[in-house]
Amino acid sequence: MKELKVQPIKDGTVIDHITPGNALKVLKILGIEGRGDSIISIAINVVGKRGRKDIVKIENRELDSNEVNKIALIAPNATINIIRNYEVVEKHRVVVPDEIIGIVRCPNPNCISNSKEPIKPKFIVIKRQPLRIKCYYCEREPEMDIASLII
Repeated sequence: MKELKVQPIKDGTVIDHITPGNALKVLKILGIEGRGDSIISIAINVVGKRGRKDIVKIENRELDSNEVNKIALIAPNATINIIRNYEVVEKHRVVVPDEIIGIVRCPNPNCISNSKEPIKPKFIVIKRQPLRIKCYYCEREPEMDIASLII
């Protein structure tokens, strides 16, 4: 059986163990549109040791903590691998924070966080698996896909 391998990256980030089918959502929340000189590799529904997963490789980019928190909301089992000179120099699992501030907008149009007040949206994590959050201000729980509410 022939095997097609993805080219390794010299420097950048590999996001592994993304919930199957969510790789494109990860690219969207990171604002990656495929333009520019960096190589971006996407593997969807890859069979791994622990079942199916998606993988995203981004050349010449390291994620900041805000981006990692966004990924945790749609892929709570993901791992972030920082690559330098073709070697993994850092590896850690994403963690859904207890409070989500300025990352997700409240779906309630009447919530104070959606007014012209200088208030960042704030959510409290009720449950991590499956993820359930509620607005700190109006106490509404989003019933829609959280990825669609990410700012």
